[in-house]
Amino acid sequence: MASLKINEGNFEAEVLQSDVPVLVDFWASWCGPCKMLGPIIEEISEERSDIKVCKVDVDENGDLAEKYNVMSIPFVALFKGGEIVKKSVGAVPKSELLKLLED
Repeated sequence: MASLKINEGNFEAEVLQSDVPVLVDFWASWCGPCKMLGPIIEEISEERSDIKVCKVDVDENGDLAEKYNVMSIPFVALFKGGEIVKKSVGAVPKSELLKLLED
């Protein structure tokens, strides 16, 4: 499944109330490292049916970025039960992102 585009209007329903873990990529179109990480996020969304993968454009959703203390992007967070349980900041290899999904 392709990643979902998330905004302030659907964040609660898609992320906070999700029955499955949600990997959220906070990104911006002007961010070079975000562009490097984007294809990796898409690969994970296609390969993993046990999680939901979402993308939040911080320029369009500044309130969400502020609420979750997103100070640097890309900022990838794993939500379980409506809370961030793991996170990663910066462009990292796919193996590092997959570690976020391990229990």
